[in-house]
Formats: sequence, structure tokens, C-alpha cells
Amino acid sequence: MIQTGNPVISIYTEMTPNPETMKFVANKLLYPGKSIDFPEVSAAEASPLAQQLFTFPFVKAVFIASNFVTLTRTGEDIEWQEVIPSVRTFLKEYLEAGNEVIDESKVVQPAKEEVVFSGDEGDVVKRIQEILENYVKPAVEMDGGAIQFKSFKDGKVNLMLQGSCSGCPSSMITLKAGIEGMMKRMIPEVEEVVAEAE
Repeated sequence: MIQTGNPVISIYTEMTPNPETMKFVANKLLYPGKSIDFPEVSAAEASPLAQQLFTFPFVKAVFIASNFVTLTRTGEDIEWQEVIPSVRTFLKEYLEAGNEVIDESKVVQPAKEEVVFSGDEGDVVKRIQEILENYVKPAVEMDGGAIQFKSFKDGKVNLMLQGSCSGCPSSMITLKAGIEGMMKRMIPEVEEVVAEAE
């Protein structure tokens, strides 16, 4: 039987609505069905890949999801077209070598406040989560980001934005005009949608 070695990895880039971020998409799953945000180098202990990406002087933040990495640059003095080739080459070689992307043993799980919703409130939360899963998350992931449900209380939905969505100039428009509008139409109990910091 012929051994073919590691598969050939291809990396392509996609612009995101946030001019400070660039999405690097691989033809390989990096973190299947999950995402993890590294807003700074000190937070990257769980990801050997993110630690390596932070060695590029222009990398301010790293977000890793199913099959892509979103990088946030340090400032406008760095043009994406100048650095994309070196990042693509690095990612291709790193992944082809079979290097570790995420060390699950070092992933810090956020302390979850176990909030139990009952009755009507539980039904509303379930509907909010279904809308997020089916309509919002796929669109946000296409733009190189992620969104997570945090809480629902007194008509207010709290969400957390990650990746390219964090700090994006258009994220508040998306949040208010898009997500909040949809939630209000589909779930009358929702009065407001807000983003909270991680």
C-alpha cells in the first residue's frame, strides 16, 4: 500500500466586514464544531498555533474556528496584501506538518453560571438559541466571527461577539438592525439585544 503522508493543505483568504481582520480558510478542520478566541498573546496558552501566529509582529488577536483562523492586525500601517503571503505559507506548512492547533487539556472553560429557565422564560430562551444556531451563527461565521448566547432577562438578550465581530465597526449595525430586528419579529418577548464583553 502506498503511503501518501500528510494531505496537501490549501489556504485561501476572505475579507471580513471588519477592515482590521482577515479570514484564512483551510481545506482541513482545525477545531471541528467549536471556536476559541485569543484577544491577546497571554491568552493563547491552549493553542500552539495561536502562539506561533502571535510571533508575527502585526498580529493583535487570533480567533480559531472549525476550518478557519481570523487574524486581527495591530494597526492600519500594515496592509493585508503585504502580509497575506507569509501568513498563508506559515499556515500551510504548520498544518501540513501535522502540528497541534488546540491543546484541549489547556482550554479554560469559562465558569458557567447555571441558570435554569422554567416555564415561559425557558421556552423563550430555547427559541432564542434556535434562531442563533439556525440563522445568525452561520452568517457570522462566514464573516470570520462567532456569536454566543449569554443570558436573557427582562426582555433583554445578552450576546458575546468574537473573532472579526469583536471591535468591528459594522457589528453594532448587524446586532441592532439585523439580529435584534429578527429576534423582535420572531419572539415578541425580546425587547432588546446587546453585546457584552467577554
